[in-house]
Amino acid sequence: DDPLFVPLRVAWLAPRHHGRRSVSFVDLFRLTDPRVPDPIRQLAIVRHSPDRCWVVVGEPATASSLRRSWNAEGADGSFVAFVHRRASLALERAERRLRGNRYKIPRFVRRDILTDPSFVAQVRAIAEAENRSPDAALTRASRYLKEIAASHSPYLIDLVANAIRWLYRRGYRAILYSPEGLANVLSIGQRYPLVFLPSHKSNLDHLALQYVLWENDAPPNHTAGGINMNFFPIGPIIRRTGVFFIRRTFKKNNLYKFVLQSYLDYLIERRFPLEWYLEGGRSRSGKLLPPRYGMLTYVADAFTRGKSEDVYLIPLSITYDHIEDVGAYAAEQRGERKERESFGWLVRSVRSLGRRYGDIHLRFGEPLALSSYLEQGRPIAPIDVQKIAFEVSTRINDVTPITPTALLTIALLTAEDRAFTLDQLREEVSELCEYIRSRDIPLTERVESKNAKQIESILQRLDDQGIVATFDAGPQTVYMIGSEQRLAAAYYRNTIVHFFVNAAIAELALLTAANAPVTGQEAFWDEVMRLRDLLKFEFFFADKDEFRQQVWNELLHQDPRWPKRVLRGAEEIRALLRDLRPLTSYWVLRPYLEAYQVVADALVLHPPYVEINEKKFMGECLALGRQYRLQQRIHTDESISQVLFTSAFKLAANRGLLDVDDPDCGARRRAFASEIHDVLAKIDSIAALATGRRAGF
Repeated sequence: DDPLFVPLRVAWLAPRHHGRRSVSFVDLFRLTDPRVPDPIRQLAIVRHSPDRCWVVVGEPATASSLRRSWNAEGADGSFVAFVHRRASLALERAERRLRGNRYKIPRFVRRDILTDPSFVAQVRAIAEAENRSPDAALTRASRYLKEIAASHSPYLIDLVANAIRWLYRRGYRAILYSPEGLANVLSIGQRYPLVFLPSHKSNLDHLALQYVLWENDAPPNHTAGGINMNFFPIGPIIRRTGVFFIRRTFKKNNLYKFVLQSYLDYLIERRFPLEWYLEGGRSRSGKLLPPRYGMLTYVADAFTRGKSEDVYLIPLSITYDHIEDVGAYAAEQRGERKERESFGWLVRSVRSLGRRYGDIHLRFGEPLALSSYLEQGRPIAPIDVQKIAFEVSTRINDVTPITPTALLTIALLTAEDRAFTLDQLREEVSELCEYIRSRDIPLTERVESKNAKQIESILQRLDDQGIVATFDAGPQTVYMIGSEQRLAAAYYRNTIVHFFVNAAIAELALLTAANAPVTGQEAFWDEVMRLRDLLKFEFFFADKDEFRQQVWNELLHQDPRWPKRVLRGAEEIRALLRDLRPLTSYWVLRPYLEAYQVVADALVLHPPYVEINEKKFMGECLALGRQYRLQQRIHTDESISQVLFTSAFKLAANRGLLDVDDPDCGARRRAFASEIHDVLAKIDSIAALATGRRAGF
C-alpha cells in the first residue's frame, strides 16, 4: 500500500476593511488576530460571516514520494516530523491563494538551517580551525541565527502597514510610483529572487517601500537593518515585519559570517526578496553615497555557488519634495553629533511629521541581473562586485527625479549671498528648465518659469520650511537663502547635481583650452580627464571612453559645431563658452572644491612626517573652513561640510598624501593644494561670466 496524504486546514480570514481583508487598528483593540479566533468567535463567524471560514487543501503526496524526499534531504529528525513540515508548507501555499502574497513568509528558517548537514559540518570545521568545541560552536551558531533572522508575523505585518499609512500621512500627501514599473519588478520576482536597493535619504525610506509592497499584495522584503535600530519596542516589532539585524563589525568572527551567509543563502534559494541600502547609511549631503560591498558580496557569492538560477537587483530612487531630517543633516555636516536612536528619538521624529512636506516619489531603475556580470562556478573578483555596485548606483541616479524644491534651491543658490526678485528668479529657472527638457531628465512635476503663481507657491513652501528668507518691506519682494540655511538648501540641490556635473566639467575644460599653449582639443580632453580623477570620490563617472562620449554629447546639446569651434583657437573657444546656457560649474563644483581646498591647505599645514588622526584632522578642517569663510576665502557655508572633508581626505589617501615615510610627501601636498586652487580660479572666472550675464553684459 502507498497511502496518499492530503493536508487539510480550516482558514479564518480577516474581515474586509476598505475592500481589503487585513488586520486593522480596530482589531488591535480587540487584543486578538481575527485570523486566529477562539472557539466562541469561530462559532460567531460561521453564523454571521461564513465567507470568512474556508477549508483549504494542500497539495497531496504519497507516502513513498515523501519518504524519497526525506532520504534525499538527509536531514536529522524523524520521518513524521518531516511529513508534518511538508504538510504545513503545502497548506501555507494553499492559504496564500486566499489571503494573498503579502503573507508569503518563511516558516522553518532556524530548523531548516540548523539541521542542514552541510551547515553542521561547516560549523564543526570552523570550530576545529579555531581550536574550539564543535558543540559549543553549534550553540553559538544557533544564538547568532536567532539574533539575525527575521521572525514574521502576519498580524504585525498588517498592523504595521496601517501604522505606516497613518505615519507618512501626518507629513506627506501620498507615495507616488508607477504601478506598471512595480508590476514589472514583481513579475520578475515570480521566477527569480529580488534584491531591492533603494537610495537612503530618510528613516521613512524603508517604511514607504514596505507600504507600497503591502498595498500591492507583494511579499514583505527581508530587510537588513543596523543593530542600532534593535531597541525596545521598535526592534521586536520590525523584526516581525521582515527586518533582520546585522552587527556593525564582525570581520574577525568567522562563525558569525558563515551564519549570515547561510541565512542569505536560505532566502535566495527560496526566492524571498531582500532589501538593504547599498550606501550603508543615510546621505547627509543629499548626494548618493559610495556603495558598501559587504552584503552585495554575500549575494553574489550565493549566486555563483548556484543557490539560484539568477538574482535580480532592483535599483530604486526614493525622493521627497521636502525632507523632515534636513536640518539635522545640516547640523551633522557642521560637526554636531548625530542623535542616537532611541524611543525618545522616535517620539520626537513622529511629532516632527506634523508639518506638510509634499509627496514621496518612488522610481524603479532598470533591473540588473547578476548573470550579466558573473558566472556560476567561477570565483568572484572584488572588481566584479565594485562594477555591479557602481552600475546599480548609476541606475538609481538616472531615475532620480528633479523636484520643484530642488529646482528652486539651485536657482537661489546661484545667487550666493544676494537676493533675487521673482522676475530674476524666473529667468534662472527658465534656463534650468530648458536644460532639463532638452536632456529628458525626469521630473516629479513640470515647472513653468512663466507661471509666476507656481513659482511663488514653491517659494512659499520653502519659506514654510525655513529654507528661504522673504523680504517684502521694499517696493519689490526679494528671496534668498540665508547663510544658516545654505547647507539645508544644498541638500536638495545635491540630490540631482549629478545631472549637471558633465556640463560643469566641460565648461572648465573649455576655459583651460582657451588658455592652453597646445591645441584646443588636446588641452580640453586632458582637463576633462584630470577633473574626472579629482572628483572620482564625489560622483559616479562612467568608464573613460564612455565618459568622454558623454562630455562630447553634452556639448553637442549646446552647439553641434563645438568640435570645429574648439579647433579655431582661443577667441572662438571663449565665444563658445559665452554661448553656453546655463553656466553651471560655479554652483555645481565650487562647494566641493572649496571643501577640498580646506583639506588640502590643512594637509600642507600638517607636518608631513607626523601620522594624521582622521577624527582630529576633521575637527581642524572644520575650524579652518570657518576661518576661511570669515575671511571670504570660500564663498558659502555649504563648503564647511564634514561629509565633503571626508571625501577629500579619501582622495588625499588615494594619492598617497598621507604617507609619512615618503620624503616628497610635503611637496606633493603643496602640489595637490595648488591643483585645487587652480581649478577654483577657473570657477571664479565662470562665476564672473554668469554675474556679468545677469547684469546684461
